[in-house]
Amino acid sequence: MFEALYLLAGVTAGVLAGWLLAGIRIRALSAEVVAARSKAMAAEGINAELRQQLNQVQQELNDLRLQVVREHQARVRAETSLEETRNSLNEQKKLLAEATQRLTDTFKALSAEALKSNNQAFIELARQVLEGVVVEARGDLQKRQEAIDALIKPLKEELARYEAQVRAMENARQEAYGSLKRQLQELSQTQQLLHRETSNLVNALKAPQVRGRWGEITLRRVVEVAGMSPYCDFVEQVSVETEGGRLRPDLVVKLPGGRTVVVDAKVPLKAYMEATESADENTWRQAMQRHAQAVRAHMQSLGSKAYWSQFTPGPDFVVLFLPGESFFSAAVEQDRRLIEDALASHVLLATPTTLIALLRTVALSWQQHQMAENARQIAEAGMELYERVCKFAGHLAKIKDGLQKATQSFNNAVGSWESRVVPGARRLKELGAAMPGKELLPLSQVEIALRELPPERE
Repeated sequence: MFEALYLLAGVTAGVLAGWLLAGIRIRALSAEVVAARSKAMAAEGINAELRQQLNQVQQELNDLRLQVVREHQARVRAETSLEETRNSLNEQKKLLAEATQRLTDTFKALSAEALKSNNQAFIELARQVLEGVVVEARGDLQKRQEAIDALIKPLKEELARYEAQVRAMENARQEAYGSLKRQLQELSQTQQLLHRETSNLVNALKAPQVRGRWGEITLRRVVEVAGMSPYCDFVEQVSVETEGGRLRPDLVVKLPGGRTVVVDAKVPLKAYMEATESADENTWRQAMQRHAQAVRAHMQSLGSKAYWSQFTPGPDFVVLFLPGESFFSAAVEQDRRLIEDALASHVLLATPTTLIALLRTVALSWQQHQMAENARQIAEAGMELYERVCKFAGHLAKIKDGLQKATQSFNNAVGSWESRVVPGARRLKELGAAMPGKELLPLSQVEIALRELPPERE
């Protein structure tokens, strides 16, 4: 007997410990899933930004290359012009040398002929003429050299400027290439990190507990985005005892008039992940068919629970929430009658987008209900105020009647005072029976008319 009790206590303690460890593991995996999703989104943003920077740097490199080609062509044209100028100068020098040689030959011939008559005089004359020709030729040569230098100087300056720009562009290209190389390395590291985190997320989502928790977190996020508040507009994890056992839907949305809509989150992710990881079309199609079958199985199971009969009053359907648009579209693509059969089973298939629209409609109905409730309370307060005003008007009418009666009695008393009391009092005064210094005060009748209450308008 005691051994059985000990065994039962040990099994109970083991189950409790396993349940606690599973809860801790689920919370840790949920945090890891949220962190992985955040890192994945951040990595995708960084990846897009780096791609944009890469395109911009590539465009700048193309512009620099085009500019280098243009400047190289200009430099080739300048060098060609310089070469042509140098060739022209060499030809002019050659022509000058030939002219000098012809003049020398001519003067030699002339000097030989004149030597017979007057050798010394002719030589002097020839020397003078030759010196004049040489001086003139040197002057022309100096002018041509200066003209050539003036022509070549801008070309040299332009070439020097082009060379400086080419060096600057080369330095900029080297810097851009280094920056691009670093960014590509960072992009590669980011992609590796994203791949690692994605693998961790995929491995985590393979566990049914993690998938279920992810569906619940996504469902809660959707209702918060729709503008609903916990315990005011919806309640989570409500337990209901039925003849078939305990029912605990993920979410119960409160409707105006005390009605409710039950929402249950399902994450049929196993077959869908197998389809995304498949390498051939046949395997992909088979996995997608299993995914559609899993969604249909969840739909049939949820319809058989008949949540609407346990949460009354409310509509005769239950919402099956799929936390991804692609999960729903893939299942409908493989199973064309899924939506019709779900409606026949009183199950409404919903994705984050459609559920947000449904919940916003519920929130709007809450607002309309609140406005109608406020209008009803205002009408009740108005009716109560009108009743009180009517009673107050009745009291005023009674006061008016009383005042009129009091005024009439007062006027009658004044008439009796003047006709019966005052003459007797004056006679007593004449007889000396009145107190000295005391006079009868005059009394007059009241003639102020009371204001009538305005009649009630129709």
